[in-house]
Amino acid sequence: MEDLVSVLDFEKRAFETLPRTVLDYYRSGAGKQETLRENRKSFNKFKLRPRCLRNVEERDLSTVVLGEKVSMPIGIAPTAMQKMAHTQGECANARAAESLGTIFTLSTLSTSSIEEVAKAAPNAVKWYQLYIYKDRNVTRDLVSRAERAGFKALVLTVDAPVFGLRLADLKNKFSLPDHLSLANFRGIKATGIRNSGVGSGLNNYVNGLFDSTITWDDVKWLRSITSLPIVLKGIMTAEDALLAVEAGVAAVQVSNHGARQIDGTAASIEALSEIVQAVGGKVEVYVDGGITDGVDVLKALALGAKMAFVGRAALWGLVCGGREGVEKVLGILKNELSTAMAIAGFSRVGDLERNLVVHEGYYSKM
Repeated sequence: MEDLVSVLDFEKRAFETLPRTVLDYYRSGAGKQETLRENRKSFNKFKLRPRCLRNVEERDLSTVVLGEKVSMPIGIAPTAMQKMAHTQGECANARAAESLGTIFTLSTLSTSSIEEVAKAAPNAVKWYQLYIYKDRNVTRDLVSRAERAGFKALVLTVDAPVFGLRLADLKNKFSLPDHLSLANFRGIKATGIRNSGVGSGLNNYVNGLFDSTITWDDVKWLRSITSLPIVLKGIMTAEDALLAVEAGVAAVQVSNHGARQIDGTAASIEALSEIVQAVGGKVEVYVDGGITDGVDVLKALALGAKMAFVGRAALWGLVCGGREGVEKVLGILKNELSTAMAIAGFSRVGDLERNLVVHEGYYSKM
């Protein structure tokens, strides 16, 4: 991996390495994939206004998230079925987060169990991403297991009443390889993402087991069965952000699900400002989607995000080098952020100012 010096280098190598069906699953977006492209391109619409002569010799990237101190405002977002990327899967990813002193989020649809990940990375700050199943006892059991295993927060994905139409998965009739299973389950819930010969095995699985009737009342129900803080992932409007505050959650994660749900939404970074403004500091705000370097992270932080999460970038590291690959990706992002902060005139994450970033139209009006 010596010649891989950026997230995009890792991405290119992963594209050359993975089997086509797995690669298409990891990289694809919904529909025509316009939002997938916008998630990246939209960062370029925000321009930095760097300040000079501000003594940035010593820099501190640490921050406190839901009461936990982490080494940097860059964490790992939940991504499913990571053993398709590397034999150690989620355990390697969690250990990398532990090594870098940041947050790892485990997907419900993981190929390593809650307990396996907890054992592999006992000192990592671990969050558990959750869907609400039609059988509420399934969800209740997952919550209890995450609590017992020492996970620090629940990340409820709220933008997937049904799964989006990812054309590559439909064409490939995507299914979980036969030697793998969803490790948190038994029976059909563990092996249900198989090739039925019709469409995407993942969509068939989700439509059969996930509950598309969930409402804000179910957020309150989730709060009633756990003492863990709840993060709502998938918030893209000020209206829903305000409802999240009313529902008593600890944080919201601005996210369009990696552009995998519905094409034509705004990029996550474009939606961030209105949500930060709407919640007014009452809950923490995070963001994911389209982040490929430390400058992207700097812009997200200046726009009000407390934390930026990467999903695919960590996967590409996993493909290229297992735990060491993810560690290198996280290290690259951390160094890029530190360097960008210094050149922009800031030495502490907590000192970043909103006026560091403007929309590109700012200059055309002058």
